[in-house]
Amino acid sequence: MANPKTLEDAFYEGLKDIYFAERTSVRALKKAAKAAQEPKLKEALERHEEESAQQVERLQQVFEIFGKAARGKTCEAIQGLMAELEEHIEDFKDSEAADAVLISGAQAMEHYEIARYGTLRSWAAQLGLNDAVKLLEQTLAEEEKTDELLTQMAEEFANRAAA
Repeated sequence: MANPKTLEDAFYEGLKDIYFAERTSVRALKKAAKAAQEPKLKEALERHEEESAQQVERLQQVFEIFGKAARGKTCEAIQGLMAELEEHIEDFKDSEAADAVLISGAQAMEHYEIARYGTLRSWAAQLGLNDAVKLLEQTLAEEEKTDELLTQMAEEFANRAAA
């Protein structure tokens, strides 16, 4: 009979998932920044790319706190979201809707990460990993701030240009 899975197992699997997703996100943000037409959007995506690299380092610290080696596990969800983003970049390049669909794709990835970080933060708290909670909360706050900024940019210029 197999050993029953625990919250520790779920936390570790979640960490591996978001580690892969965050590293994938860094590559996606680089492509998105190159495709952005509006300079403010390009700058925001480049800034979040740098922030995401720091988030990867933070995740490595969480793995260390948890006593496990930092390693990713293929995340089909983020791969699908990245493929969709790349398809949008190609399909809408040089169009008035380019930045609007770019923001939409970037936000889809952000929303996935927000969901993961929120869950991991809760699980870390339940497991008594207080130092990990602080790191995960910091990253969650950054992801939420980026999502808000993208929404603001969509409403300020990208959606209007697309219309």
